Amino acid sequence: MNLGTPSTLCRDQAVLRVCGLSKQYLQRRPFSRKKIAVTAFQDVSLAIFPGKTLAVVGESGAGKSSLARSIALLERPSAGEIELGGKNSLARSRKELFAMRRQVQLIFQDPSSALNPRLTAGEVIAEPLLIQGEGTGAQRRLRVLRLMEQVGLDPAWERKRPLEFSGGQRQRLAIARALALGPRLLILDEALSNLDAANQALILKLLAQLQAAHALSFLHISHDLRLVSEFADDVAVMYQGRIVECQTAGKLFASPEHFYTKELLASVRSVESILLERSA
Repeated sequence: MNLGTPSTLCRDQAVLRVCGLSKQYLQRRPFSRKKIAVTAFQDVSLAIFPGKTLAVVGESGAGKSSLARSIALLERPSAGEIELGGKNSLARSRKELFAMRRQVQLIFQDPSSALNPRLTAGEVIAEPLLIQGEGTGAQRRLRVLRLMEQVGLDPAWERKRPLEFSGGQRQRLAIARALALGPRLLILDEALSNLDAANQALILKLLAQLQAAHALSFLHISHDLRLVSEFADDVAVMYQGRIVECQTAGKLFASPEHFYTKELLASVRSVESILLERSA
């Protein structure tokens, strides 16, 4: 299955459909007032389906995080369409965009910088509900306590500050916050890369449980193919700002087609062979 083909992208059941998306930044030349256009990514087309995980992989600087921020509409793309709920998000009014944001939530690589250290854990999770005007104070607190339980945090810790939690616990806190508004899609922007192997495994298990319980869809931005192999249903490979291959995870790992995909897989396998030799 190639998710990048137009025929596949037209399927109505897609939670999110991205067509021809591009992003350019204007940067000032050194020692000059002139600005030049730098392309972060170009002509990206993808589809994400209910209860499924699409991983976007590639080296640093390939444009993955810029793509994630554009899909979450933290940055406005230069061209293309982002279709959510059957309508182009870029054509929505400000009021419609405000309502739409509850459906797509982003979890960052470093929760320490993404969570307000002045707020308590309970306030961090409740903040999206407060912004969207959801419920009374008592209803929001009940929602917060339930979310803490769901992500494996003791509700008794609701008054702790984010910096009082361990790295894995802070990422659970970030996940609880992202779930507060009942989104359909979670974007994980290298959300596991700062964790050790043990915490990565625990968070992956948690995400799988949440996905099964709530029919969540995930867009997983990552450079770690070993994590992707455990988590993704489909994989898109990003190279120099473009999607060069997009297949089911099984097919891509078994028989990659693009030379860059082959290089990525070969590098992972060579590292694994070195580690095996050292442990022998």
